[in-house]
Parts: sequence; C-alpha cells; structure tokens
Amino acid sequence: MSGRPSAPWIAAQAAEMLAQRGHAWLLHGPSGLGQYSLAMDMLRAWLCHAPAAGAGCGECVSCHAITVRTHADLFVLMPETDMLALGWPLGDKAQSEIDDKKRKPSREIRVDAMREAVEFSQRTSAMGRGKAVLVFPAERMNHISANALLKTLEEPPGDVKFVLASEAAHQLLATVRSRCQGHAMRWPGQDQALHWMAGQGLDTQTAQTLLRAAGGRPEDAMLLAERGIDAAAWALLPKAMLRGDLAAVQGWVASEVVTALHKLCHDMQLTQQGAAPRFFEAQDLPVAAAGAMPALSQWGRDLAQATRTMDHPFNPGLMHESLVGQARIALAHACSPTRTAT
Repeated sequence: MSGRPSAPWIAAQAAEMLAQRGHAWLLHGPSGLGQYSLAMDMLRAWLCHAPAAGAGCGECVSCHAITVRTHADLFVLMPETDMLALGWPLGDKAQSEIDDKKRKPSREIRVDAMREAVEFSQRTSAMGRGKAVLVFPAERMNHISANALLKTLEEPPGDVKFVLASEAAHQLLATVRSRCQGHAMRWPGQDQALHWMAGQGLDTQTAQTLLRAAGGRPEDAMLLAERGIDAAAWALLPKAMLRGDLAAVQGWVASEVVTALHKLCHDMQLTQQGAAPRFFEAQDLPVAAAGAMPALSQWGRDLAQATRTMDHPFNPGLMHESLVGQARIALAHACSPTRTAT
C-alpha cells in the first residue's frame, strides 16, 4: 500500500482476472494479502491507453494520472482517514469541513461520497477508456451507503467497472456480494514471500521474524518493517510485557499495541494447550504455569473490549500505559504457580 511494485503473486492474480469479463469484482480475504494492490493493478490495466500482458503500461497519460491521484475517470471510495493516509484527495466540501474543524475525517465510507460515485458513474468517460470505481475497504460502507450502491452495481450505466476490496467480506450486505464476481485472495508460499521481502531490502532474519509476526501475510509484515519494528524488538516484546516495560511499545499507535498483545495472548494460550505458537518463537514467550488458561482467557476478553473502543478519543499515553499494565498483570497471573492455583 506504500507504492512498492506489486508482488509476483499479485501480478499473477491481476493477469488472470483481467482475462475474464465482468463489470464488478469483490476481492476478499484477510488483511495483508494485497487487496488494495490487486485492485490498483486492475484499475491501471482497465484505464491504460496501452495495456500489455494483463497490466497497465505504467508510462501513458492514464497510468501517470493514477500515480499522481488525478485520473478523471477513476473514483476512489474510502473512509476519509484512509484517503488521507494513502494520498487520495478528498472532495472540496469534505476537505473544507475538515480544514475548518467542523468535523473529523470519517472512518466510514460516507453516503455523500457514495452518491457522488453513483453520479460519477453516469458521466461520459473523459479519456475514452471507460470509467472505474474503487471501494476499499468495502466493509466500511454502512447500510445506507451500501444500499445507495446496489442499483448501480446491478445495472451499471455505460462503460463503468467496479472493484470492491475487503478484509472482512462477511460484513458486507449479501445483496452487495451477490452482484459482484468474487475472488479469494491467494496466500503466497513462505519461500516466495521471503524472497519478495528480501527484494524490498530486509535481511533474512528480519524477513522471517516479521513474516511470522504477521501470520504469514507479507504486506502486513512489510508494514511492521516500515513502522520500525525489527526482529529483535518483536522477539523481546513478550518478556517486556511481563515486566510492564512501556518503552517496548514506544512510538506505536494504540491499535498496533492491541494487535500485538492479541497475538501474544493467542500464542500463550496455544502453548498452554501444548500447541506450537504462531506469531512468536516458543523461546521468546514467558513460561506459563499449569492452570494459566483462566487468566489468559480473561486477558483475551479484555483485549477484545479494547479493540471495540479503539476509535474513542483516548489519550494515547494513558492508553498505552493501561494496555501494558493490563498485560503485565495478566502475564504475572499466568506465570505464577501460586496465583493460577487460586
């Protein structure tokens, strides 16, 4: 999502899909598998003046316009927070409201933006290659905005194509899913993912550790690297949480802390049941005492509650302190034979 060249497994999926007919696609699967990257490859090819081998040429006026976020025949529907993070311009009215402090950027796809997209789909193509609409993450449409899209998805006016990309397609209206051709994102093999990550400048140890930390999802692993999380920091995190070391998550946003603690809790529960951990190496985890599962389960429930309140305007420093303190207490109970026995 940061402008890197598409990974080979993304390019292969794009070529396969572009060879098929259809006006609306739904790309779905867990985060980190490249939904946004695949959607962008499809959009470039659809709008390119000289597409070749199932891809945009990268050099024509159309490809350049997409790169600089100014293509007249492309409408991007995202939550305003995501638009700003990815460098897509907001509409004049929305940008003015945010600049004037009348409201904060929306974390949902607003119905006003959806209506603009529907109106856009009815216009004549400016560059003569048809029009395209991207919806990402599609699960951020509320019921009103999703329903506003339905009729256009079913009967698109003129030469317009839609690509909806989702990391939680089960949250979409069934009527939206039924109007799209579905494509399940493919997991790359570990060797393929590690080779690609090495090509992005990561050493072997860091690539292996971060790919494991991301649950085998290479784009999520690269995001960890871009945020300054290295192999050593990830390996030291579990025991740092046992000590209540707030410095271990310094500079992280609250959602990153919650996600990392979820993974730690999950791995502790796996080892308690005699299974291998998924996100951390076994030797990096604190040793849980027999009977630790109740403490770990309660911690998991507390983290789930924290996830549901991530959008609230908490003080970041206090939020980090609370999460790390909660982790320290939970791990202390889980690792103490005396406490877990009571």
